[in-house]
Amino acid sequence: MAGDRPNPDWKPKYNPWLIAVVVAIASFMEVLDTSICNVALPHIAGNLGASQDQSTWVLTTYLVANAIVLPITGWISSAMGRKRFFMLCIVLFTASSLLCGLSPSLPVLLLARAIQGAGGGGLQPMSQAIMTDSFPPNKRAYGFALFGITALVAPALGPILGGWITDNYSWRWIFFINLPVGVLVMGLVFRYVEDPPFLRRFKPGEMRFDTVGFSLLVLGVSALQIFLDKGQEDDWFGSSFIAALVITSVVCLIAMAVWEWRQKQPIVDVKLFRMINFSSACVIMFIAGSIAFSSIVLMPQFLQILMGYSAQQAGIVVSAGAAVMLVTMPVVAGLTTKFPAKYLIAAGWFLTAAGLFFSTQLLSPNVSFGTACFVMMLQFAPLGLIFVPAITVSFFGVPQNRTDAVSGLTNFARNIGSSVGASLVQTILARRMQFHLVRITDRFSPGSPALTTFFHTLRARSGGSPATQATGMALIYQGLMAQAATLSYLDAYVVLAAGAAAMFFLSFLLKSNNPKAAEQVSTH
Repeated sequence: MAGDRPNPDWKPKYNPWLIAVVVAIASFMEVLDTSICNVALPHIAGNLGASQDQSTWVLTTYLVANAIVLPITGWISSAMGRKRFFMLCIVLFTASSLLCGLSPSLPVLLLARAIQGAGGGGLQPMSQAIMTDSFPPNKRAYGFALFGITALVAPALGPILGGWITDNYSWRWIFFINLPVGVLVMGLVFRYVEDPPFLRRFKPGEMRFDTVGFSLLVLGVSALQIFLDKGQEDDWFGSSFIAALVITSVVCLIAMAVWEWRQKQPIVDVKLFRMINFSSACVIMFIAGSIAFSSIVLMPQFLQILMGYSAQQAGIVVSAGAAVMLVTMPVVAGLTTKFPAKYLIAAGWFLTAAGLFFSTQLLSPNVSFGTACFVMMLQFAPLGLIFVPAITVSFFGVPQNRTDAVSGLTNFARNIGSSVGASLVQTILARRMQFHLVRITDRFSPGSPALTTFFHTLRARSGGSPATQATGMALIYQGLMAQAATLSYLDAYVVLAAGAAAMFFLSFLLKSNNPKAAEQVSTH
């Protein structure tokens, strides 16, 4: 392949920060679309004559197409060049956004969302790879901080923006807003972004498309993503459809990994996993994506279901957590240049575990708006200590000409982690609410002292009115449901805190890096 010999002296023609901002806009636009239409699904279903269950495929098709493209971005970049691939992704994403907004029926919308997901799948990893190569090694963490902001803030802001647009205009405008952004970014990328000379390139006549590996990847990832999105809805392994998806996913992904390992031109560069830091970084990104997205899912649901917040009000609370990252990310980038990554990552996991556990002491059905904002800040503030050093670690010891493959696989790990986290917390909420409701209602069974005392008091105050007693029973049931739901949310936070605590210990397995070294990426 051409470009196998890196050139560490290469520098971009334009200011790295200008390039970073340009590609960050594209990445932010794509990540925003993973969550912006969540609150608009009822409107989409009603307008297109579909059921609520059918409308959820608007999310699933996007995630499936996105997940398929992410791990193969390194191969596509080698085939057509990073800049060309990045611009093609912008064109596909922008054009499909227009088609989404104009869709006359649900099937057309699903097709457009699949194209949008495929186009968006290349934007995140290519943005990260461009930032990696644009900055010198000792400044690279600042670019990663900017990328981390787009990866974590955009999903938090998506429901707020989507809810506001849907309520004030139409659900179609959540897609139309991508058009001016896409056109602007296309022009800026064409003007300012260039391919480094050390990028891996296929020579004329050398490129071979791995049909077997790609087919196994498509089947395995599609089955995995549908399993994660529909599992709780279909009662997991109580459904033969879900069981079949699990078997298909496991068999295909294992077969794909074995097959790709033996290929000279693998469509997924699985041999990167021989590098302990890269493998560890993928695990870290997977768990961090799971916990971060779970927090974004849990708090809005808690506020809307138990406290009656609107989608926009709940979104403002989540945005408080996103806002604190704008401050912490640059600070973490500076720390990354002074301290070994594994110690920063360990500190991030410790503070994340502590913040999640402390959240269980603050949340209640009567929590104030200010306290809810503080809880989100507690949960989001330490994430920068995990994401920025983890991305830095993922490139440590990796040849420069394989940065595209590294970016694609780490982003794939984070995205799948987000899907796993969302599925996990929804399952915990459903199962633990049933558990707590059974335990609580046992205390209020007929003849129980608590229930007897309550009705004696109610009868004395109402003069024995049947209507008042019926109202009392309704109030009891409502209170029990709220209490059971609250306890289930607290259980979900405890599980997330336990996961973060486990990762604290695993962080020390990372190899130490010298943050003061001139080079953190191997040039051999």
